[in-house]
Amino acid sequence: MRAVSRLVTDLDPAIGLEDIAGDDGFLFARDGVGVAGLGAAARAPVDQIPALLAAIDRSGDGPGAFAIGGLPFEPGRPGEMVLPAVSVRRTATGETWVTTIDGASAELAPAPDPLPSAATYAIEPVTPVTMYLRAVESARQAVRDGRLTKAVIAREIAVTADRPIDRHGVLRRLRATFGSSYRFAIDGFVGASPELLVEVDGRTVRSHPLAGTAPRTGDIDLDAEIAENLIASTKNQVEHRVVIDVVHDTLLPWCSFLDWEPDPSVVTVANVQHLGTRVEGRLSTPTPNVVELVRALSPTPALGGHPRDAALELIAEVEGVDRGRYGGAVGWVDTNGDGSWAVAIRCAELSDDRCRARLHAGGGIVADSDPLAELAETQAKFQAMLSALIRP
Repeated sequence: MRAVSRLVTDLDPAIGLEDIAGDDGFLFARDGVGVAGLGAAARAPVDQIPALLAAIDRSGDGPGAFAIGGLPFEPGRPGEMVLPAVSVRRTATGETWVTTIDGASAELAPAPDPLPSAATYAIEPVTPVTMYLRAVESARQAVRDGRLTKAVIAREIAVTADRPIDRHGVLRRLRATFGSSYRFAIDGFVGASPELLVEVDGRTVRSHPLAGTAPRTGDIDLDAEIAENLIASTKNQVEHRVVIDVVHDTLLPWCSFLDWEPDPSVVTVANVQHLGTRVEGRLSTPTPNVVELVRALSPTPALGGHPRDAALELIAEVEGVDRGRYGGAVGWVDTNGDGSWAVAIRCAELSDDRCRARLHAGGGIVADSDPLAELAETQAKFQAMLSALIRP
């Protein structure tokens, strides 16, 4: 395959990457920076993608071709990535690069504006609430017994519509409400994750783990009080510390230098707020491909637990949910091995006919967790995608 890249200067900067991806393209973007793709020049398992990209003949300047896709939650499952026939990359400096594979047409007409819809929706729990509460109690007891430090228990709901869900409209609404989250669309998998799993830019590596959650109310003073309580919460600090330690210890062998914030800060999105800690370092040479780091980090304790194997065993035993791509990783990698990947949360899996969506939400369970409080936390987390799916 041959990739030709060119700098585009005549594309209206007001056209969002979501509008390029439209209803059937590919997207990974945050704050107007990221990638979009159209068509599929190739599809391959995640672990084969670095070799596929390395074999492409390159012509022109710029960052070249990339592949976009993800890993499912369950370790060892292959996952899939797509090499778009036409790819668009917008950089932090405002440049827009277009890369085509084997002469694919590169006319970048944005998708038409989504039409207003008057669909009827039904929301139903797939995981019975009683089953979820029992699973939380089992995880809490495992922590109290010393078998685990933390386990993440999730539940599933489903949205059914009487007409196909307009994915482009969903992406537009996510951009309006969650513009600073990592918004993604790969086939029927769509979402807006606030959590950076790992990013490689040359020799710089970054991660921004989140763990520990509280709601937002819309009242500035009350939200500030909730944030203070979140920081002071021993339960949330324990949950957060486990994630930071594992991310740090996992990345360190690849780094000549790795640093992190001494104390977590509060990361706010439209519906909830989290404890977050930025991690950044310098990779040793030869630098790893970002896919290698994604494999090592996923699933993080923020979605699985710690120790990982024991937590995953307990999740499989008590949760009763097929997480699929939820809780895994989603992102992109280019021919240099650079790329950006988010934890696959705040997401929905659309059916082939786009008339049904599966949603998952979960929380970290430690010794002091309260099952009903954990249920309320999942309800708050579901709002991100529910509002984007069913907003009139």
